[in-house]
Amino acid sequence: MSKTIQDAVREKYAAVAVSGLSTEDAGVRAVAEAFGYSAEELASIPAGANMGLSCGNPTATANLRPGEVVVDLGSGGGLDVFLAAKKVGPTGRAVGIDMTPEMVARARASAERQGVGNVEFHLSTIDKVPLPDASVDCVISNCVINLAPDKNAVLREIFRVLKPGGRVAVSDIALKKELPAEVGRDLMAYVGCIAGAVLVSDYVAGLKAAGFSAVQVVDTGKDLNAYSKVEGQGGCCPPAMSEPTRPEAACCGPAPGGSEACCAPTAGDDQRTVHGGLAELLRTYDVNEFAASVQVYAVKR
Repeated sequence: MSKTIQDAVREKYAAVAVSGLSTEDAGVRAVAEAFGYSAEELASIPAGANMGLSCGNPTATANLRPGEVVVDLGSGGGLDVFLAAKKVGPTGRAVGIDMTPEMVARARASAERQGVGNVEFHLSTIDKVPLPDASVDCVISNCVINLAPDKNAVLREIFRVLKPGGRVAVSDIALKKELPAEVGRDLMAYVGCIAGAVLVSDYVAGLKAAGFSAVQVVDTGKDLNAYSKVEGQGGCCPPAMSEPTRPEAACCGPAPGGSEACCAPTAGDDQRTVHGGLAELLRTYDVNEFAASVQVYAVKR
């Protein structure tokens, strides 16, 4: 995809990052629980780490062990990084990679407030991970690889940073069949993790081409309609609203730090939010017919 698409992805996720969305919003919490997080897990980490953007729970199946180094590609507010940090313990390290400055800032602020010492967050695209070769035990990701313009480059980069014997445990969206043409052309369908997804068979082929073995891409059967639960909550108001749903939400006025990422789009911009665009898509199509929440597993021999 073009740089324009990548810029749009960064802009829309920046808007989520500066919003007030968090686990404290019932819809946001419901999305996380629908894709496999327990109430106990969500309560154990900063509320702002969760913004209702998951399509699975990669830490639940990554078999993380004390002392390991785990990297989360597209770490957002740090949801999976904070959960992974608990599993690898003080002798391990959980590293988040994200290309959106606002997301990295949000995650770092949460880590500082909570005093979590075994996490770190880097600003970078996920096809250029700022880590040495063979330095990582496990790579996780949650609904982000589908957003990458060059997915095969991301898979090769994962292979590079993993140690021999290292493993992949990724949650993502993949296609069961080709998308309707109008969905494939919709910018917000791309930003919403649908139009950029690849067929399951292509995902498997990409992992094998990168050098991985024991490759599995498993349809979890989760209902993608869960995303509609977030529409209209927290940070960015629908056009009909004149006040935020919560007083502290960055909505219907200047966002924190004077950012115009939320609720103040420039002329000509697509004014739909990530969640709003997804909700619109879900009202028009049965997304479950052609897309699936999948768990991706692979090993570097």
